[in-house]
Amino acid sequence: MRLLELPAPLHPMVALVDYHHVPMETFPKGQKISLDFYKISFKTTFKGQIKYGQGFYDFEEGGLAFLKPKQIVSPPEDMGSYEGIALYFHPDFIRTYPLGKTIHQYGFFSYDVSEALFLSAKEKEIIARLFASVADELNSNIDSFSQDVLVSQLELLLNYSNRFYNRQFITRKAINHDIITSLDKLLDDYFEEGNSLKNGLPSVKHISGELKLSQRYLSDMLRSLTGFNTQQYIQNAIIEKAKEKLSTTNLSVSEIAYELGFEHSQSFSKLFKTKTNISPVEFRQSFS
Repeated sequence: MRLLELPAPLHPMVALVDYHHVPMETFPKGQKISLDFYKISFKTTFKGQIKYGQGFYDFEEGGLAFLKPKQIVSPPEDMGSYEGIALYFHPDFIRTYPLGKTIHQYGFFSYDVSEALFLSAKEKEIIARLFASVADELNSNIDSFSQDVLVSQLELLLNYSNRFYNRQFITRKAINHDIITSLDKLLDDYFEEGNSLKNGLPSVKHISGELKLSQRYLSDMLRSLTGFNTQQYIQNAIIEKAKEKLSTTNLSVSEIAYELGFEHSQSFSKLFKTKTNISPVEFRQSFS
C-alpha cells in the first residue's frame, strides 16, 4: 500500500485496491516486484485485444487474473491496462483454515496472465457482488467473526472462479481444439524426428513451453476436455506409438523402449501394462 501511496488497509492481512483511485505516476515503471500476497484482479472491462494462448482475442465484458505469493511481477508498459479492483490477502490469513491446505488446488494461481478468466456479463455481476461483499465486511468493525466471514467469502470467490474457468474451457472448444491438435502434432513430430532418442521422454515442461501455455493451464484444460492431465495425455501418446511399433515392426521390446526415450525397458513395460493390462510381449503376440 505504501508503494502505491495509499492509506493503510482496514485489515492487516486483507486489502482491496481500486486502481481508479491510484495515480498512474505512483507505479514503479520497469521495477520488478515479488508479492508476499495472493492477488485476485477483477477488471470490469478489457479494452483492445488480449493474448490467449498463441492468439489474440477481443473481450469486452471483463475478467479475473490471479497471482500467488513470490511470483515476480512488473507493471505493464501501457498503464491504462491497470484498471479495476485487486484483492490482496496474505497466506497467514487462511493458514489455520481448511482453505489454507486446499488453496493449491486452485490451479489458476499458477496460470500466466495471458490465460486470464474472461467473464460473461452474468458472471461479471456475480463476481462484482462477491467483491462488494468483501468490501462491506472490510468496512465493518473487526470482531471475532470477521476472519471467518472473510475466509468464507474468499473460498466462495475461488469456487465460482473454478466454475467459470471450467465453462471457459468448454465454451472455447474451437480454440482449445486447435491447441489439442497442435499438441498431437507436437508429440508425433517429437517421436518421428528422433527427439526421444536425444532428449528422452517428452516432458510436460517442454510441451507446455512449445505451446506457449503455462503447465497448470494446459493440464487443467486437457483434464476438462479429455479427462487426462498433460502427463497422462503424453503417456497415452507414448502407448499408442508403442502399439504401432509392436504391431508393425520386428524391433525388440528393449529397442522400442529406447526409441521412445526410456532409459530402462522395465520402465516401459511397467507403464505399458499399467495402461493396457497386458505386457508388450502379450500385445505383440495377439497379432500373431
